[in-house]
Amino acid sequence: MKERIITGIIAAALFIPFVLIGGVPFILLMYVLATIGFQELLKMKGRSIWSLPGLIPLLALYAFMLPNEWADFIFEWSGYIKVEFAFLAVILLLIHTVIVKNNFTFDDAAFAIMSSLYVGIGFYYLIETVEVKATFLIFAFLIVWATDSGAYFTGRKFGKRKLWPEISPNKTVEGFFGGIIWAIGIALVFDFFIDLDKNVLIIIVVAIVASVFGQLGDLVESALKRHYNVKDSGKLLPGHGGILDRFDSILFVMPLLHFLHFI
Repeated sequence: MKERIITGIIAAALFIPFVLIGGVPFILLMYVLATIGFQELLKMKGRSIWSLPGLIPLLALYAFMLPNEWADFIFEWSGYIKVEFAFLAVILLLIHTVIVKNNFTFDDAAFAIMSSLYVGIGFYYLIETVEVKATFLIFAFLIVWATDSGAYFTGRKFGKRKLWPEISPNKTVEGFFGGIIWAIGIALVFDFFIDLDKNVLIIIVVAIVASVFGQLGDLVESALKRHYNVKDSGKLLPGHGGILDRFDSILFVMPLLHFLHFI
């Protein structure tokens, strides 16, 4: 636990300045983190990112992540849109299954393109949020942190009923609701000191929905790791695992906040 806390503090100290600076430095950081996260997914499947069927969906991921301002310029010049890059990636991956005589299968192609969408769309909304207002991204991270911490400590103290033992044996129903309560509390405190210019009721509703979806994002990552029999997605962060182990919740929360028109 001590190692997790120290790593978390150091990671936050390195990450927050990029959020506040925004612009190109933050975008480049998101591309680096997304690349590592995508590599972690392919590694679970036993595939390398430095192969043709790894590089094709990686380029699709990069296309998904393009900020709107950059995408408008590039696609206006080229005449393409983002979804067409996804179609092209699918076609190329399917052609590859034929060339290698099913050593790379349809299932592998589906996994690769789904991985690029899962990682790419989540990190895209991280970029778009900072472009709108960095405060909203800090708010989202605090909601996720409060949910994780609240679920952990509430579960340890009061947890009796397992939430989803087949997926994540240590999570409890009590911890699930504890995480939501912590998220609401932190959201209200944040709004008190940093006015989000939103109705209090809206902030409470958003905190609840974001907390629920954040926990679902964590469960999705747990399901993936359990299916592929890995403990952590990677070993980049001591005590925390890989990039996806730390960003699994936020990758679900950021698109949701945009969908709700909160951002």
